[in-house]
Amino acid sequence: MLRKTAILLCLGALLNAPLWAQEAARNVVRSPIVTVDQERLFSGSAYGAALLEEIERATADLSAENRKIEAELLAEERELTQERGTMSTANFRVKAATFDEKVVAIRKAQDDKTRALAARRDTAQKNFYQEILPILTDIVRERGAVAVLESRAVILSADSIDITAEAITRIDARHAERIKTADEPAVSEPQD
Repeated sequence: MLRKTAILLCLGALLNAPLWAQEAARNVVRSPIVTVDQERLFSGSAYGAALLEEIERATADLSAENRKIEAELLAEERELTQERGTMSTANFRVKAATFDEKVVAIRKAQDDKTRALAARRDTAQKNFYQEILPILTDIVRERGAVAVLESRAVILSADSIDITAEAITRIDARHAERIKTADEPAVSEPQD
């Protein structure tokens, strides 16, 4: 009899397990403070990763351009060094000064491009956080929180107050269509 009762209790517990799981999912930890890893939000969400990928492509293109320019300047410098023996000192100084001015101008232009890419990343990140703010606000309200802290600035906390993974899931869900559209190749219209 006792064995039958134990089996029935176990069977009942197994049948009700999905209900307990649903109840546990609804009972998120309520805390006045939650944490979020902003860098992980940006790089870990599909939307943020798509923005980063575009910037990384531009950075790689700039690096390739820099290597090409460097090779061209080295070749020009070698040529100038070889010509040195065949020209007057005054003429060589003029050519060398012109070359130096060219190098300085190119370096400045490439540095400007590097700074522009860094600013582009900062702007993309700022716009990303502005755009996902409603998602974070919803999670904060659901958790009953009054403050959000950067998780990397917190020395010790319970994992249950970190909302990063939940936020990434919601960001990806909200921006899935936008990312899908951006990944599809553009279809050109026939020209008449």
